[in-house]
Amino acid sequence: MPRREYHFWVYILSSRSRNLYIGMTNSLIRRTSTHREEVPGTHTARYSIHRLVYFEYFRYVRSAIAREKELKHWTREQKIELIERVNPTWEDLFLTLQEPVGFEG
Repeated sequence: MPRREYHFWVYILSSRSRNLYIGMTNSLIRRTSTHREEVPGTHTARYSIHRLVYFEYFRYVRSAIAREKELKHWTREQKIELIERVNPTWEDLFLTLQEPVGFEG
């Protein structure tokens, strides 16, 4: 029986006014979709934070958790620099996402 392959992502969402939210998930499409629904009472809904502007892939959950914690302790300037290094125009990357082949999540 083949071993199950795991997928984890650390991501940054932004509002149009560049309020930021950092999170970690095992299903980037599903989690980002949830944020985009703007469920009342949530931080992301309150500030219209639903544009996926940055993400990183990890194979191991502990690595993803450690990276999320690291990014949350960065200054705002460091986070902006990270985003602009790979996404200088702050485009919403959600539409570019595809689940990994063979992934059942």
